[in-house]
Amino acid sequence: MRRLGSSLAGALLLLASPVSAAAEPPAVVVSIKPLHGLASALMEGVGEPSLLLDGTASPHGYSLRPSEARALSDAELIFWVGPTLETFLIQPLDSLAEKADVVTAGDLRGLVLLEAREGGLWEGHDHEAHAHEGHHDDDDHDEHGHEAHHDEEEHEEHADETHHDDDHDEHGDEAHHDEDEHEEHAHEAHHDDDHDEHGDEAHHDEDEHAAHEDETHIDPHIWLDPENAVLIANAMAAALVKADPENAARYQSNLAALESSLEDLDRELAASLAAVNQQPYIVFHDAYRYFEEHFGLSPVGSISVSPEQRPGARRIAEIRDLVQERGAVCIFSEPQFSPVVIESIAEGSDIGGGTLDPLGAAVDKGPGAYQEVMLSLARGLIDCFAVSE
Repeated sequence: MRRLGSSLAGALLLLASPVSAAAEPPAVVVSIKPLHGLASALMEGVGEPSLLLDGTASPHGYSLRPSEARALSDAELIFWVGPTLETFLIQPLDSLAEKADVVTAGDLRGLVLLEAREGGLWEGHDHEAHAHEGHHDDDDHDEHGHEAHHDEEEHEEHADETHHDDDHDEHGDEAHHDEDEHEEHAHEAHHDDDHDEHGDEAHHDEDEHAAHEDETHIDPHIWLDPENAVLIANAMAAALVKADPENAARYQSNLAALESSLEDLDRELAASLAAVNQQPYIVFHDAYRYFEEHFGLSPVGSISVSPEQRPGARRIAEIRDLVQERGAVCIFSEPQFSPVVIESIAEGSDIGGGTLDPLGAAVDKGPGAYQEVMLSLARGLIDCFAVSE
């Protein structure tokens, strides 16, 4: 009995010793599953980040649950794309995330940035002209890198393009800009002295919100380019090392493994999509341009300008005409939105149907989720094209 008591006392002393206490990993919150997959891979062996949008929720109009609001309040790090995508987070980041460092992926230097296409019906697809559009560099871009590389002809073409749904772009913001506004946004610098090198300031005032909303001409689905994913992962790793220097070696090791995995993914996708990159198709809304440009695919249109706005009878008629005119072989829905419109367009035609999901509603969260989101896009395209042959 004494020996047992002595052993128990020794065990209690060991448990009480500060030397044996492991440091708590930082509390990390991530907005969407593809970014959560990157963060989970970086934190593997250290901790698990929290995910806000799981399942079929849309980032364009999500409502936070009380538990998610608490997670934001407790967060030390928050990873999101930015206000043009996760509009539901703009106010909570101001009011709840006072102590968190926020990494805004859309503000990172070096990103490939592409303009959102307007009107939903595209007259052509010039891979060469757009393949490198929107790169950040020190000479040609402002601190956000939101300069769009368009010559005068392209600018006029966008300005004259037919606008639908009360002249609103994909996210419901007014799309008409005159030449002065175009120039102003191209060179506007949105960082002040409180931003770190990644522009990860957690607090936004009303003027900053308005500035970001004016940038909706930039397509926010940046993670669908694997090169952008590598940059985002590096920014995440740097933020994790800063927040948790004790685990710096693990984060850096995980980053190296993740970069290698993303390079392998890029090669695999390029090889599998090369055989179908001339197949014309239509998507529910214009969410895939980074994927399409990077892998040289051939979309011919999108059904909806805004994913939340159901297209009217005229738009549906236009899409039906486009299917015939451009020989589209597939039309793709998304799990976040009703397939009724897709079905009405496909009715009475031979066009194939499929599902594409840039957010990975059916993908398990955690390490590997980003890769699976990208692979599922490729599988969705290839499977539909194969059935339509």
